[in-house]
Amino acid sequence: MAKESGSTAERTVQIKWAADVAEHDYDAAAAYLSLRLGEDAVAKAVSRLRKATLTTRRANDILRAAGLTAAALDDPGVMKDLVKAVEGAALSPVLVLGAKKGADIADGFHRISLAYRLDPFGEIPLRLG
Repeated sequence: MAKESGSTAERTVQIKWAADVAEHDYDAAAAYLSLRLGEDAVAKAVSRLRKATLTTRRANDILRAAGLTAAALDDPGVMKDLVKAVEGAALSPVLVLGAKKGADIADGFHRISLAYRLDPFGEIPLRLG
């Protein structure tokens, strides 16, 4: 019995990325960074992120630099982003602070985790401050 072309092909989710970071993500980054840095340092870090050029990095490289493991697909935050991706919504680029001793994901851990779980070598748009 011949199979129809493409009938058994596995469907994959393609992440669409927004052209720029959503404004509320800077507030989320500031909230997270306030747990790690003083008030002045948070303001400077967010300012650097706002001024940074949008670029791309591979999902696996971002996680390695931050010393993190991707969250599982069944993590509530990852699932929320997965639903958005399946519906065709564009996800916001992520915010990453670089440092000599590693990186810190200021906002977008769940989006990076989703991208990693779909394609570890996929390019993720980000502002690197």
